[in-house]
Amino acid sequence: MSSDQNSPKSSWHTATIKVPFASPKHASIAKQVIEVDAELQPSVVKRTITVDGENLIARFDTATIRLARLTTNAFLENVELVVRTLEEFGEDAENKAKS
Repeated sequence: MSSDQNSPKSSWHTATIKVPFASPKHASIAKQVIEVDAELQPSVVKRTITVDGENLIARFDTATIRLARLTTNAFLENVELVVRTLEEFGEDAENKAKS
């Protein structure tokens, strides 16, 4: 996490998280699932989620370092839930069940 001095709100803090997935499809599914929930405080937390290949990339711009920590923790909890769900019910799980 770092302060972004080039931002118009130079006192804001930026955190960028890059999460690798098994495939671009899984990264895209994770993005779609996580984007459903809007930020609770949009005036002080700006979230951008993108997919680059098999990587899910989230950028958080927050008014305080505390919000950066809370927001990234919540995001990582959501990612963990998506990963466990994909492991349990995704294509790999379907292929194992058919074998």
